[in-house]
Amino acid sequence: MSINDKLIASSKKVVAFAAVLVGVFHMLNVSGIVSMSAMTIRAFHLMIMMFISFVTPAKDNQKNKIVDSIIRIILGVATLFASIYILKRWEIITSSGGVTNQYDVIVGILMILLVLEATRRSVGWMLSLITTVFLLYPFIGPYLPSILQSRSYSIDRISTFLFTSTSGIYGIPISVSAAYIILFCIYGAFLSEFGAGEFLYDLASSVTRRFVAATAKTSIVFSALIGMISGSAAGNVAITGTLTIPMMVKEGYKPEKAGAITAVAATGGQIMPPIMGAAAFIMAEIIGESYVNIMKAAILPAILFFLSIFIIVHLEAKKDGIDLSGNKNMNSSLKEVLKNGWYFVIPILTLIYMLVIGYSPFKSAYYSILVLLLVYVISQKAFNKEIVFKILSALEKGSKDTVSIAIACAASGIIVGILSITGLGSRISSMVIALSGGQPLIALFLTMLVSIILGMGLPTTAAYLVLASVVVPALVQMGIPLLSAHMFVFFFGCISTITPPVALASYVAAGIAGTDLNKVGWTAFKYGLVSFMLPFMFVYGPSLLLKGEPLTIVTTIILSTIGIFAIACGIVGYFKTNLAIWQRILLFVAGVLLVNEGFITDVIGFILIILIYISNRNINKISA
Repeated sequence: MSINDKLIASSKKVVAFAAVLVGVFHMLNVSGIVSMSAMTIRAFHLMIMMFISFVTPAKDNQKNKIVDSIIRIILGVATLFASIYILKRWEIITSSGGVTNQYDVIVGILMILLVLEATRRSVGWMLSLITTVFLLYPFIGPYLPSILQSRSYSIDRISTFLFTSTSGIYGIPISVSAAYIILFCIYGAFLSEFGAGEFLYDLASSVTRRFVAATAKTSIVFSALIGMISGSAAGNVAITGTLTIPMMVKEGYKPEKAGAITAVAATGGQIMPPIMGAAAFIMAEIIGESYVNIMKAAILPAILFFLSIFIIVHLEAKKDGIDLSGNKNMNSSLKEVLKNGWYFVIPILTLIYMLVIGYSPFKSAYYSILVLLLVYVISQKAFNKEIVFKILSALEKGSKDTVSIAIACAASGIIVGILSITGLGSRISSMVIALSGGQPLIALFLTMLVSIILGMGLPTTAAYLVLASVVVPALVQMGIPLLSAHMFVFFFGCISTITPPVALASYVAAGIAGTDLNKVGWTAFKYGLVSFMLPFMFVYGPSLLLKGEPLTIVTTIILSTIGIFAIACGIVGYFKTNLAIWQRILLFVAGVLLVNEGFITDVIGFILIILIYISNRNINKISA
């Protein structure tokens, strides 16, 4: 074995140990056995996450040379040094009223550079580049046009502010990662490691097995459920697509359609409660709402999202005559599936119940993990080495799944810190208001475009944090409710994964389907059109976020469902028979009018649907 091979093998062992260590640390912290200050938890959390990022060997063996291995080790050691330094200095700095010295400046610069490099390695060059641009702003601000102009800042001031305060690297984003996100990643890893993935697939199959387009609908339900395990749309596609895409292609779906269905459904997993995307936890922290209220606000839009793709899949199958006899690959009934996997249902219900009655998200996740272990041991009637290995593997996987999110949070903390210290956020908000002419609809449209563009190169968490800092204040200033504004940005950050030209979820699906990336991307974009309307719907119709009178909410649900059905018919071009172009356009318009709250628009929408129905029936009679 060469020296490099030995270094790689040792690195893997060290990474596994570090991942288990940080997982155990956070579990003990939530349990109350270990009690530490908030800053200690944040610094330790980020230290291990960055250490794992640096020390993990590159996947490409060609790059795993001795020099590369040595560089990774040096970066890992530098991370430990900078993190331990702030852990030791933090109390001294706070007790002295924030007085810092030259060593703080030097180590602060080192930590900022390490965060940038960790971001490049674990998240991608785009976020690293954007963070760098924000870091340059305090130094080039005096030379920019007046609306963006700022006073000059010293490198000492910037580095110490970002490194030694809780408004920079160790700010709210990394706090949420350390308190919430890692616990839910570990929870998902426990479910996955103990076999929940197979159970959830069987559950989805048993529910949809007698439906038209059963396999495609299984993929949709499976994606909604697997969102509890996977923290990203691309990861969701990787889990669900390997099972469902080949089956759909075998049953007659074009590969691009099979891939698109999976990509769109997987994207919905990020917005479906009880476990939404990581940005949802950060949203709760920023706006001061409980996570339960975020869940409640998201439930109807999420249901309508999945309903839209459900209807589109149904209409596509009817139109093409595909898979009309149900799922032949699934013989087990719902009762049988629940009987065989009951021990997965209990911890999931435990999580939901504890969240609803007011427990914090991290406590809910912690106790749900303990319940899962308890019921699994009871079901197996034993506690053996295999279960111990599963526990260790789940802790390792959950921690590793958190790495890219935690590092994105650290980079986002730098961006938020720069916005805070320079006042750039308020300047950008003023620009948004000026560009939109003070018109909320135009401002929302601009926000949508920026959200999608940022989402193409950034993870949802980072894209949301940037926009929540610079754009949301402008939307709120124009009269849009705080929760609606944040949900608007969050939704578009999520659905950017199916928006060409860079649509990560679609591209993963295309790889599994073995077809053209652009075909899957544009087909997914078409199938996901309703998701682009939903954020506008709940901004102008807050009843979709369960705000308002019960009767208004029920009416909105009914009209939105009818509207989404009409839009789906327009997208697919089918309603009992193939539709002409003009019929598709009118149905699409009718659907948009119905999902927009307003008596007149609802009446016009219904009239258009009735006209299309009558014309379609007459055409069928003539054809007959």
